[in-house]
Amino acid sequence: MSTPEPGPLTAQRDDEIFDVVNDLDEVVAQATRAEVHARRLLHRAVHVLVYGADGRVFLQQRSRLKDTSPGRWNSSCSGHLDAGEDYDAAAARELGEEIGLTVTAATRLTRLLKLTPCRETGWEFAWVYSAHGDGPFTLHPAEVEAGAWRTVDEVTRALAERPRDFSRAFAYLWPKFLAAGGGRF
Repeated sequence: MSTPEPGPLTAQRDDEIFDVVNDLDEVVAQATRAEVHARRLLHRAVHVLVYGADGRVFLQQRSRLKDTSPGRWNSSCSGHLDAGEDYDAAAARELGEEIGLTVTAATRLTRLLKLTPCRETGWEFAWVYSAHGDGPFTLHPAEVEAGAWRTVDEVTRALAERPRDFSRAFAYLWPKFLAAGGGRF
């Protein structure tokens, strides 16, 4: 496991550079995070759902410092691709940054489905992955407020009963993730 680098508690930077993509997910330009989000430009992200040996999924509660869905429950980790980065590299990087999980062969990081840009995804193409890891995890304090292990049924029930406790993207991707084979480990 890796430990996040020390530094100021910032959950994101408006000057980060993202690839802007067209409706075929081809890079057409680059822009800052602030511009991409303000203009709703298509861009790229990843979500990873980490399962333990007991079949439970690890969810993170997003930091209250986040600019979108602060304090809401979300995937084990998620994040934007940096300019020039590919999806698999971003998934591995986000696992390390947000929860301190280093990707190895035992992690079995696996692409399950690709979401197309829409309001729920924040205008992102997003690959959704599954992975294996039992923790304990090192949560990045600027990115993650808390974490919890839940069964698939507990997550599904909580989403039905309290959808506002979850990020919009997670509420959108969870049923698609299950339909694509996620949750059966």
